Amino acid sequence: MRSASRSMMARVVPGQQKLAEKLIILNNRAIGMLTRIYNIKKACSDARSKPSFLTEKALESGIKFIVRKFPQVDIRNNQNQLAGVNNAKNEILKGLSIYYHTFVDVMEFRDHFMEFIATVDSLSIFLDITVNYDLTSNFLELVVRYVSLMILVSRIDDRKAIIGLYDHAHDMIHGKMEKDFARMGQMILDYEHPLKKLVDDFAAHSRSLQSAVSSLLHVYPQRNMGAEEWRSNSLFNIVATPAQMLNPAQTDKMQCEYVNMESLERWIYFGYLFCHSSFVSSQEVTTGLWRPVLQANFCLTVFRDEVIMIHRSAEEIFSSIKGYNKKVSEIKECRDISAQQAGRAHREKRKYLRLSLKEFVAILADQPGLLGPKTLFVFMALCYSRDEVMWLSRHATNFIKKVNPEDFVDRHLGELLFYMEELRQLIRRYDEVVQRYYVQFMYGYDSVVLNEAVQNLSVCPEDESIIMTSVVNTMTSLSIKQVEQKELFDFRAMRLDWFRLQAYTSVSKAALNIRDNIQLARLMNSIAFHCRVVDELDEMILETSDLSILCFYPTFFSTAFKRCIELPAQSRFSISFPLACGHFITAVGDFCPEERAHIRDRALNYVNQFLEEMAKEARNLVFNIATEQSHLADELLPKNAGANIKQGQAKKGKAKKGAKTNLQESKKPGEESKRKDRLFVTRMDKYHLALAEICGAINYRPSFVVWEHTFSPKEYLTAHLENRFARTLVSMTFNKETNEIAKPSELLSKLKAHMSVLQTIENYVHLDVTRIFNSVLLQQSQMMDSHGETTITTLYTQWYLEVMLRQVSAGSIVFSEMRRHFVKLSNSHDSSASNQPQVNPEEYSNLQELRALAQIIGPYGMKFLNESLIWHIASQITELKVTFLIWHHLCSTCSTLLSFLY
Repeated sequence: MRSASRSMMARVVPGQQKLAEKLIILNNRAIGMLTRIYNIKKACSDARSKPSFLTEKALESGIKFIVRKFPQVDIRNNQNQLAGVNNAKNEILKGLSIYYHTFVDVMEFRDHFMEFIATVDSLSIFLDITVNYDLTSNFLELVVRYVSLMILVSRIDDRKAIIGLYDHAHDMIHGKMEKDFARMGQMILDYEHPLKKLVDDFAAHSRSLQSAVSSLLHVYPQRNMGAEEWRSNSLFNIVATPAQMLNPAQTDKMQCEYVNMESLERWIYFGYLFCHSSFVSSQEVTTGLWRPVLQANFCLTVFRDEVIMIHRSAEEIFSSIKGYNKKVSEIKECRDISAQQAGRAHREKRKYLRLSLKEFVAILADQPGLLGPKTLFVFMALCYSRDEVMWLSRHATNFIKKVNPEDFVDRHLGELLFYMEELRQLIRRYDEVVQRYYVQFMYGYDSVVLNEAVQNLSVCPEDESIIMTSVVNTMTSLSIKQVEQKELFDFRAMRLDWFRLQAYTSVSKAALNIRDNIQLARLMNSIAFHCRVVDELDEMILETSDLSILCFYPTFFSTAFKRCIELPAQSRFSISFPLACGHFITAVGDFCPEERAHIRDRALNYVNQFLEEMAKEARNLVFNIATEQSHLADELLPKNAGANIKQGQAKKGKAKKGAKTNLQESKKPGEESKRKDRLFVTRMDKYHLALAEICGAINYRPSFVVWEHTFSPKEYLTAHLENRFARTLVSMTFNKETNEIAKPSELLSKLKAHMSVLQTIENYVHLDVTRIFNSVLLQQSQMMDSHGETTITTLYTQWYLEVMLRQVSAGSIVFSEMRRHFVKLSNSHDSSASNQPQVNPEEYSNLQELRALAQIIGPYGMKFLNESLIWHIASQITELKVTFLIWHHLCSTCSTLLSFLY
């Protein structure tokens, strides 16, 4: 393949050389420049990250003077106004260097672009996206990226201050202005109103752009269909035609089927603006491309979250052109249609995609062998879904007048993201199935058909013949053994040669003209798609389902997650939001490495925030159920049986006397389970349903990796359950409002109810609940838990010491040998204990209560309680002994005197 490329490059004339390579390099360069300019704009719009020179008071007057006189600043005659700038010239030169040279790079990129566009136009390149897809799509994308770059530059408010300050500092230090300042300053002035200037720039180079945009008539109308048309065509419904289920999904423009919808709309919008003189008279282009774009959108992406309001911008351009009044009225009409209908239309599209993808995923998961023939459908489904997510994200944050905000509220967005993730995982899991299918397809079908097509060419120069023969030989040499042996495939050289061949054969005077061999070109496009599926499957998935744009719409992203988790039926799909954060890494490029840390932190914060919210939601549901079960267990306690017995006796007595009973029957335990209708849903049913849904999300992945950090959703839930369980136990033990402590037997009943509910989580999530019990209860047997909080052991120890033991010391409570517990003396009254809560010692000192207490706080807790009690009792005995020793002599004297008296 490389030898074929070299011979081809040696043949072509200099004007045609390297067009494909230039397109690739310039497009990569454009992405890098967009990223750098975007970061400069964001930095300058934030006071915290803006260069310090732009906010210093000492430089304020100098900056205003430079901006006012930009770009012609007479430094020598205006030393007074620029004194502050002169004092900080070294720091300015160093601090603004990266900003200034970024603008220099923009100017150089503009030069290269204008040179390239002039070359393409002079060669009369034939551009048709359904024929020479790589050449046309890269050309259109380069144009749009260049336009976006110039628009972004014009949106940097401090651009004149940055450039002027740097040049002034350079002049003060080196004695002359910076070599690129004059041209760059003129460029900044020319692009104050970028669209108007760009329209003028493209006026002389619109021929190739016009043909490229016109070719979108074969693609865009089909992609812009509504949900009803999708439904009537059974889009993604492979069971609608069972006889064709095993047939390969392919068209004559396969790569156009999954091209980004927003890219198509940007190509159309900017292409129509720049070629308006030709397209205004073309009814086909206007009705087939221009009007549908204006009616389906009211903003398009410039870069990331920077958008252009398309109606207002187009209206400004056409209103300044004589004779375009009807065009301006047309734009206003389209704007009203967009405001009224676009939101509803895209909402119906998302609804259809959710339902169709759900069925599509279920079929492919059951029959993964279908991934081979239906690979194109998989990428189309991912692309269509991604397009709707991107449309909603940018339009939901950029409203226009007469828009109904409810049309842009989607509580089911998480479900669509979830099915996208399912498709991604399916095609990754069964990548060998896809590789095996297309390797056989390439050597069994593509190579044969291509060989016949090459043989039937009426004119085929030697170099083109060598390339085509090399492609045929490459596909013929493939075999299933290579897949079975997990051999790495690499067809990049073959695809690059096809890209080069498109550039050479698209020239009007080429010996082998691609315009005369359209079927051959489309066959090669299909082969290029088959090659990418075999060797660049991950890149294909990224191209069709990248969601990194959500990183730059933080409010929309967070709000969508909250809406998803608040709706119980949708909470199962909430896991798709933290998984989407794994896409953010693709937003980072090589041209701006300093933004890597910022985007990484944002992604990790999002994942942590979402998993925390999911764990909290599951935790709250679990303990809501546990609280209900605790109340039910409390109704079965002996203390609550008395009311039922009394009510039964009263009812029985009145029945004997024949009197009518008006007593209100209390609700008996177990009645909550009775149902007259199975459709009746109780509060507990709703809790359990919501818990099952959110646990399904938590249990969807054992762990996943985002930016080299591994996250385990179950660990978040475990941590929240442990903390909440510990706090709940403490709150059930002691009531701060009444200063009452729970009886150990009642606390044990509630503890068992909570534990039984916690154990049911194992039915939904693969958790080790026993570990939670061991961790929490073991900590509750100590003086403090791992967070330094009070424990059950401490609460009961304090209560027995400060309440029970104090009343024993006061003599109001004594131990009964016969009953084997403490009892209260009926005639005891001690003023010292009047401020203490009145307790029934039998309820806290009998064997049943002590056994319950031992079960709760365990041997360590009982040991601590025992040691504390013994220490306090020993302290009291020691005090008695000291008191006795002090008064021993006097007591002995008194005893002797009393013995003499009696």
